[in-house]
Amino acid sequence: MNSADYELSLDNPASCADKLLSGKADIGLIPVAVLPLLSHYNIIGNTCIGANGKVDSVLLMSEVPLNRIKTIYLDYQSRTSVNLCRILASKLWKIDVEFVNAPEDFLDHISGNTAAVVIGDRALDLREKFPFTYDLSEGWKDLTGLPFVFAAWVSVNNTGAEYAPRLEAALQWGIDHSREAAKAISGSYPLHYHVDTYLTQRISYTLDEAKRKALETFLFMLSKLTDSGN
Repeated sequence: MNSADYELSLDNPASCADKLLSGKADIGLIPVAVLPLLSHYNIIGNTCIGANGKVDSVLLMSEVPLNRIKTIYLDYQSRTSVNLCRILASKLWKIDVEFVNAPEDFLDHISGNTAAVVIGDRALDLREKFPFTYDLSEGWKDLTGLPFVFAAWVSVNNTGAEYAPRLEAALQWGIDHSREAAKAISGSYPLHYHVDTYLTQRISYTLDEAKRKALETFLFMLSKLTDSGN
């Protein structure tokens, strides 16, 4: 893929979704909870960001156990993770809590019976700080027996079909070299966390039949959650 053919933008998941929704991007790796908001879309290829059980980077963090949580801040960086938390609270944990959209400084407010969904690097950095952490992907596996898909490559026009083979090849190259990537970035993460484990064992990159079924199940549960006003 010639770099003159495209412009690459590196953003958090929510920003990727906003660019696709607003037409500022043709292809994006977006949280799958955004899919119902798109009038038309195509999932490109067979590569995703998923997990089959524990993922380590999408956590509910709290100072108290689940049954004592009253408020949950929802990390603004990913619609999928926050909606997964809503589903787990209703279907698995059976807790009645207030969900609050998190301000940028929400990590400072995790205290007492106020918890928060934390994703990405921040989750990896803070996972040892709080006495209670609940892995949302692991919770989904407990609830459904399925893996989970956090994000997929999506196009909103014909550009996706044009670039799909080259994009898939580039993504596969990255997956095949994940150990080298882990070694290169390991110094940026806490000493207690093994980035190699995260990139090669926690993240599952293939959008296979089980993950497609999981995605269908998640979107169905999300629709019911939306219909109920939760």
